[in-house]
Amino acid sequence: MATFSQLRPFAKIRQIDWQRRIKAMLLPLIGITVFLLLWAAGATQIKTSLGTFPGPVQVAQQSVNLINEHHAEREKETAFYQRQQQRNAERVKVDPSYVAKTRAYTGKETFLDQIGTSLITVMSGFALAALIAIPLGITIGLSKSLHQALNPIIQVFKPVSPLAWLPLITMVVSALYVSPDPILAKSFVNSLLTVTLCCLWPMVINTAVGVSSINSDWVNVSKVLRLSPLKHVQKIVLPASIPAIFTGMRLSLGVAWMVLIAAEMLAQNPGLGKFVWDEFQNGSSSSLSRIMTAVIVIGLIGYLLDRSMLQLQRLSSWDKSSAQV
Repeated sequence: MATFSQLRPFAKIRQIDWQRRIKAMLLPLIGITVFLLLWAAGATQIKTSLGTFPGPVQVAQQSVNLINEHHAEREKETAFYQRQQQRNAERVKVDPSYVAKTRAYTGKETFLDQIGTSLITVMSGFALAALIAIPLGITIGLSKSLHQALNPIIQVFKPVSPLAWLPLITMVVSALYVSPDPILAKSFVNSLLTVTLCCLWPMVINTAVGVSSINSDWVNVSKVLRLSPLKHVQKIVLPASIPAIFTGMRLSLGVAWMVLIAAEMLAQNPGLGKFVWDEFQNGSSSSLSRIMTAVIVIGLIGYLLDRSMLQLQRLSSWDKSSAQV
């Protein structure tokens, strides 16, 4: 049997591990608590034309109100379709040849609906950007000539604001996307393309840097094995550059989420950006607290998107140390 002196180092290690876990839990809680106290104290000192600036309590109350509004709207939608079904059934009884039609519910989108719309838009724009940026970044990283040719273009367009892109995109979409019954709303397409253009560049740059900085020994192994260009990319380039690619994707997703809110405000795509803009224009006594609720939700969703991308990087990358906070 092990003696106490032999077990003592393990007990000490376990104690240190528990201390680290407690510290990792307590410090964020302390930081959040201090922030909420400062926010609550500072909010009471700010007077606006619409009343006192909302504090944490008002935001919590408004969050409950927005959820209740969502449930009430869903109940109205359910009742609307039930009434239609009842009318159609009665009409068919009278006239068996009658072809029943169901009209779509046209009630207003709730806050939760707008969250869903924003998430669909940002992920669609991000996915489209990834489909373009990652292959382009790999190609640029493998070719110095192509890098020299395209780098000036990338550096020129990289800092362009989404507010500058949106009018151009709106005009182009209006000119080209002409259909009496469009599959996607133009406002959605405008927001999607704006997000795509603005989050394209971090992925291109990081992918190209990751590919161009691959260990020369691995490249030599590929040459010795006489791998085809496609196999070289599949077996050497992609595994080696995954950390850099995911860094670019995380940066791009953060940019995409920030860009989306501004794009939705201007394009009037029914998402969180439009919610904020409508509440600002509304100017009611509850508008400030509803806007502040949206701001908190936008921040939380942005954080969760980043954590999700980080977790995906940990699952995909061979270099686990690269997937750090």
